Amino acid sequence: MANSLRQRWRTSDSESFALILAVSAFVVSGLIAVLCFWGRELPISGHQSVGEFASIAAAIAAALSFAGSRLAVRLRLRSRAGRATRVRFQWFDLVALSLAHGVIALFGSIGLAAVMQQSFLGATLYADPAAAIVAAMTALSAYCAYLSGTAMSPRHLSLVLAVFLAVGMITAMLSSSDPLWWQMNLSALGITHDISSLTFNLTLIVSGVIITTIARLATEGLPFFTSSQVRRRRMVWALFVLLGAMLSCVGLFPVDRFFLIHNTVATGMMVAFAVLTVALPWLVPSMPRVFLVLGFVFVAVIIGLVVLFVVGIYNLTAVELVASMLIFTWIILFLRNVESTGENIAGATGYKRYREE
Repeated sequence: MANSLRQRWRTSDSESFALILAVSAFVVSGLIAVLCFWGRELPISGHQSVGEFASIAAAIAAALSFAGSRLAVRLRLRSRAGRATRVRFQWFDLVALSLAHGVIALFGSIGLAAVMQQSFLGATLYADPAAAIVAAMTALSAYCAYLSGTAMSPRHLSLVLAVFLAVGMITAMLSSSDPLWWQMNLSALGITHDISSLTFNLTLIVSGVIITTIARLATEGLPFFTSSQVRRRRMVWALFVLLGAMLSCVGLFPVDRFFLIHNTVATGMMVAFAVLTVALPWLVPSMPRVFLVLGFVFVAVIIGLVVLFVVGIYNLTAVELVASMLIFTWIILFLRNVESTGENIAGATGYKRYREE
């Protein structure tokens, strides 16, 4: 009963701080927008538009709000259990996840503005409604990012990764200046000279960084009792870090300028995923059997797609798109299953698992 009351109090406290932060972001961004927009009519999307201003403001607000939320959690934990008995977020994780939340707000606002521009062709906005839209987008981003920081866990991180990937890829496709990019390959989105290239490459880079963060948080969520289990857990961590590093390199080295490096790291990412999937039953035998079998199915589907590409049935875009979707789906499911596995083992063995509460 006491624990339930404390949990309700913490939830209410987080909501209150999030609301205060959202109101502050609304007022500050609204005032700045009024000063910048005064006496002007602005387009909804594009250069020097409401969408451009709102996306930058929302990104800054989301990144700072998430960072502030995580720092508040760290300060709260210092007054509770010792450092050796809790899952810790390192500074690298803080920067990476803050950047991810900022980019989600940035790309989401850009994509929304692009859709609205197509819905209201030729429409412009006066200063007052434009400032109100910017303030509302900024406040919403600050509110959601703060609450996301207070609820961070491997399972929640899977949601962040899914939203980030969806927003980033859809925004890149919508903003591409070449409507026939899909006739080449998925990486063609990263070689155009517009916002699509920046969006696509930045999505891959930040996604790789998120996966390296996932590597530590997910493996720390698994209880361990023997030195052999510790070594296996480190191997899972190393494979995830390798997967994330190669994904970031795919975005860092566009295919038009670094053809050999780009294709090497892209192929290496798929190999790292296959090794991780095939070795997982030995590395983490406590994982659900259904999930382990699903991983083998995913690998088989990817191999089948490659064969169909070689014989000329599928184009490269279809192979890359489906393979990337399967890989990221597996990672998201891994995060959700690893948390449940840790909780089940903890309940069955009496192992106390410390989490941020």
